[in-house]
Amino acid sequence: MKANLLDELLKITDEEQAILQQKTEIKKDIYTSQAVFVIESEKFLSKDKMIMLRKHTRFINFPKHRHNYIEINYVLNGQLKQRVGNEEICLKKGELLFLNQHIEHEIEACAKEDIVINFIIQPQFFEFIFSYLSSDNLISNFIINSLYNHTQNGQYLYYAVSEVAQIQELINKMMEEIMNPSLLSDSTIKLYMGLLMIELIKNSDHLKPNEQSPANHYIMVEAMKYIELQYQNASLYELAEKLNQPHYALSKNIKNATKYTFKELLQEKRLNKAKHLLEGTTIPITEIAELVGYDNISYFYKIFKNKYGLTPKKFREQPIN
Repeated sequence: MKANLLDELLKITDEEQAILQQKTEIKKDIYTSQAVFVIESEKFLSKDKMIMLRKHTRFINFPKHRHNYIEINYVLNGQLKQRVGNEEICLKKGELLFLNQHIEHEIEACAKEDIVINFIIQPQFFEFIFSYLSSDNLISNFIINSLYNHTQNGQYLYYAVSEVAQIQELINKMMEEIMNPSLLSDSTIKLYMGLLMIELIKNSDHLKPNEQSPANHYIMVEAMKYIELQYQNASLYELAEKLNQPHYALSKNIKNATKYTFKELLQEKRLNKAKHLLEGTTIPITEIAELVGYDNISYFYKIFKNKYGLTPKKFREQPIN
């Protein structure tokens, strides 16, 4: 099935044929109605859809531009060379690049064998899909902040996932659904994209470092993973030592990237865990406090009530809806 899809995508489109014959520049009116080169989702995506894909046009350089949507570059075959912000990136077969709507990039002309799929995604889709993920998943919170934000910061996420079979399978399923639609394709594509985000969160160790964002994405994801796994005994100093970072610089980067301090993120994780234990177990409250990292029961009661409006005892006693 993948081979048939590749054969179909290797065919030269009308736009590519015109480029080969006339050696013209990119016709910007195909992509935008604006004076500045901002590629518009409206040119390719109907109002009732959140996700679409388009084969990247080969044989011509794309000048510097950005999008009014979130784009995923996926290399099905060959490679994709581009300049993203101030960095040169060569995306290889099977790799993914997320570009938020504020990042500028310019692309080197692709050869015939370079088949790149551009997923065009409305930003609100990520708000929608992440609302279904666990609210105490710090990694997903950081990723959605990178993708969907109102700060006008250009950011990208580079995933070297060519060897992750689950991710490759999901992408190919999405391509098949979009290129060969059926009655339930729209719902199926949304489901696959949600599953793809979950797999990317699970495989965050494949996120490659970059210097584009105010704080290095790799370091930030490692920090989030550390809190997720070591919340009981986590400390900023231990994390800084693990990441070979000065603790004061790491603290500043965490605040800049997430809008929260390390202490606030750690407390959020611990209280969410305590909440789940109160709801789903009969473990004594003093023991729960210790399990989530607090040896001062009075302090635990105080911060729990500040967050949830009830003491842990009252919270446990309230009827389940």
